[in-house]
Amino acid sequence: MRVSTDEQERSGAGIEAQRAAIAADADRRGWRLVGIEQDTASGRSTKRRPGLASALEQLDAGNADSLMVAKLHRLSRSLLDFAALVEQSRRKGWSLVALDLGVDTSTPSGEMMANVLAVFAQFERRLIGQRTKDGLEAKRSAGTLRGPIGRPRLLPDTVVERIRRERASGRSLPKIADALNTDGVPTAQGGAKWWPSTVAAVLRSTAAAV
Repeated sequence: MRVSTDEQERSGAGIEAQRAAIAADADRRGWRLVGIEQDTASGRSTKRRPGLASALEQLDAGNADSLMVAKLHRLSRSLLDFAALVEQSRRKGWSLVALDLGVDTSTPSGEMMANVLAVFAQFERRLIGQRTKDGLEAKRSAGTLRGPIGRPRLLPDTVVERIRRERASGRSLPKIADALNTDGVPTAQGGAKWWPSTVAAVLRSTAAAV
């Protein structure tokens, strides 16, 4: 469950409705509700969400089989983050359920809906990349672009080189991310978890800086 502000958390606005919807659907399915995690955070990203992080740890450890949210935007408003979670659920063998949109990767129809949303996420990713490319080209044409492209890297060169080397050897983005997490390698933000999209961002930034 998620609310956006401390005020909403204190007042219970939205929380009880989410809790009731989740409990009712779990009961309808005959599923046992093993825990409820709650965050007070923006829905623009899945980062800095201790409740969600705890739920994902339990799922990846095999202590639960499904992650259920009353509404997709309570999980994240970012389709890119949603697509990453769908991919993680497939790799780790648990299902993802968003009651409002009929997403349920444990069923064929629900998985189809998740795939449709993932297609839109890919479209969003391509649009962002194209807009960035067009903006850089416009600055270059206007003569206002100076120095290397992209933000300065905060990762040690050894980590960047490891990612580039493993990708060049044919290793997939999810496997690279899993290996970095297993080895306890911190991201550029310090203690955040590696995702396939994080690895891809490092590869893009290093390619732009060459």
